[in-house]
Amino acid sequence: MSRSIGVIVLAAGEGRRFREVAGADKDKLLADCTGRDGAVRSVIEQALVNLPAELDRRVLVTTEARPQAMRMAQAYGCDIVSIESTGMGDSIAAGVAACPDLDGWLIVLGDMPFILPSSIERVVAAIADDGVSVPVFNGEYGHPVGFGRVFGPKLQALSGDRGARPLFVQGRVVEVAVDDPGVLWDIDVPQALLFTPS
Repeated sequence: MSRSIGVIVLAAGEGRRFREVAGADKDKLLADCTGRDGAVRSVIEQALVNLPAELDRRVLVTTEARPQAMRMAQAYGCDIVSIESTGMGDSIAAGVAACPDLDGWLIVLGDMPFILPSSIERVVAAIADDGVSVPVFNGEYGHPVGFGRVFGPKLQALSGDRGARPLFVQGRVVEVAVDDPGVLWDIDVPQALLFTPS
């Protein structure tokens, strides 16, 4: 059975903690980092490179303040949804609203460049109509998170800064065990650009 799964890449957050350390004009999504494949790319490009090719729709949600991230995402086949809010809930809602008729959605954070493509593929494979699929590393929930079709209206109803974690209790959570510290590694501060899992 063929399923249509969309990926929603969240790239609207301001990255305040990163800017406090690196400088007000430094956008973490555009900072260079060395991916797990050894190639140096910007944070957002690393996140886009890791996405499985077979995902039906790709949507990047960001603000007008990020034209470079928009161009990069378009080069990787993403539709662009521009919003004024930087809240995660607003971003998820806008992204799902741009492709509401799919069988599921994979929510990807634009500041997580070190997730193995195989981990993403396993989360996608575990998406079920009434389920939430989430990677688990060392007992911790990570990203990206997949939501089945029944969650469409609930995802579109999210708002503000709150993400989709509260929806976990409204469906069946499918834990996908991965041997991948990248599912927990986000770029909050410049030091995190160097991937050094313990």
